Amino acid sequence: MRPGDRLTLFAIGLTIGLTLLDGLTGGGVAAWAQANLAGIARTAGLWLGRAGLYLSPLLLVPLLAGLAGRFAALPTPVWSLHRRLIAIIDTVTTTVGGAARWFALGLVVVTAVIVIQRYVFGYASTKLQESVIYMHALLFLLASASALLNGGHVRVDVLFARAGERGKAWTDLLGTYLALMPMSLLILWSSTGYMSSTWRILERSRESDGLPFVFLLKTAIPVFAVLMILQGLSMAARAAMTIGGQKAPDVPDAFKGEV
Repeated sequence: MRPGDRLTLFAIGLTIGLTLLDGLTGGGVAAWAQANLAGIARTAGLWLGRAGLYLSPLLLVPLLAGLAGRFAALPTPVWSLHRRLIAIIDTVTTTVGGAARWFALGLVVVTAVIVIQRYVFGYASTKLQESVIYMHALLFLLASASALLNGGHVRVDVLFARAGERGKAWTDLLGTYLALMPMSLLILWSSTGYMSSTWRILERSRESDGLPFVFLLKTAIPVFAVLMILQGLSMAARAAMTIGGQKAPDVPDAFKGEV
């Protein structure tokens, strides 16, 4: 199986299981979620916020290691930490990106179904139409970190292609801390209250027959920011190793062969 396929199967299985259980209990799952989900999300958000605050100093490790490694030989454990950090983050990125890639297929299939329904049978489904918006947003938000890992983002630095290995590493290191992380942190900070309000009311579609998961869709915004911060940390760690004279781990080919 490719990265993310197990996560996709788990999500599908969980959705089917909860739907069946909700039907067997006469809407019991939906009623429980309406009564308890907002409180659980609030508690989880507080703990995740604290964890992020305590772990935030780790974001500076590659920057400090890169600057110090340029002028002095750093001990092996420092670079071992970088390799471990890169391996963990890249695994998370490829798993989430691999799962998100299925939304591309879903977009094609659902869009075709909508067109056939409308122009052949004269029928329109609000849920299907809204699902296109969901899949489009989730595809780009959840796969952006994977695109960054594989060099799929557009670069505006015209000198990057002509630079040597260390020149590219310095560009990645400084670009991560001067542009990528500040922007991602700004998105994360500005979306916190936004996400809190949507979970508090478990926001759903404005259409009576629409999808009731707007609160989940909006949660993808801070998730996107976190994924970009983590992948930026991995990119900075690779750059720091190159600057320090170490061989950085190769970028994984996320969708090649079986895993």
